[in-house]
Amino acid sequence: MSRFPTAAHISSWTGICPGNNESAGKRRNGRTRKGNKILKSTLVECAQSVIRKKDSFLYAQYQRISMRKGKKRAIVAVAHTMLIAIYHMINENKEYQDLGADFYNKFNKEKKANAYIKKIKELGYDVQLYAQAS
Repeated sequence: MSRFPTAAHISSWTGICPGNNESAGKRRNGRTRKGNKILKSTLVECAQSVIRKKDSFLYAQYQRISMRKGKKRAIVAVAHTMLIAIYHMINENKEYQDLGADFYNKFNKEKKANAYIKKIKELGYDVQLYAQAS
């Protein structure tokens, strides 16, 4: 792994790093780059199988991204996350530790609650929140 000094280098070489084409405040084509076709297709295939495990961090990431960006972009994002994890596992000689499906729910609880309240009010309902005693 000495050929790739950082995880960003290997994801760029593979061609699954996110595109960043912005001009005058407008986001343009966000396609992935050309890269190693064999590794890219293998990672995407692995990502498609890993999202089937319901209580995992990668499944939660897929669900969160697929709502906003679509299923295919979410698969590529999961493949990118997997490649970064693989790089760190090999480079630092560590085992994979899943962060869990509730990783995104552990922080910004008040912000998420306000977003849900806003959605419910758009549907025509009124809501009041009460903090639950722990």
